[in-house]
Amino acid sequence: QVQLVESGGGLVQPGGSLRLSCAASGSAGSGSIFSIDYMGWYRQAPGKQRELVAVATSGGSANYADSVKGRFTISRDSATNTVFLQMNSLKPEDTAVYYCNAEDVIFYSGSYYRDQTEYWGQGTQVTVSS
Repeated sequence: QVQLVESGGGLVQPGGSLRLSCAASGSAGSGSIFSIDYMGWYRQAPGKQRELVAVATSGGSANYADSVKGRFTISRDSATNTVFLQMNSLKPEDTAVYYCNAEDVIFYSGSYYRDQTEYWGQGTQVTVSS
């Protein structure tokens, strides 16, 4: 019922910057998306387990992994149900596939409906190398 589409990945040199975007769309019956409680970013490097990078709530709070704190910034646009990840001072160890995540999607069509499914995007590759 919900689709997540990521964009913005690519190849950058160490110390460079990238901005990832993830737009959510979908419906539940006749209802459109009203809000999404949690939107965040995870990443997975080859041979490693997927890990949380950052998460933001609909109320504006955010949490970050220690490894990216001070370098990455997560933000949201509620009007378009889009989450962004601004990545600065990139390091080779940031190289991974980055996945967008959305949880607790609320639809509205005269009444509210909460979809507690965990949704995932297909991922976008970020490579930091000289």
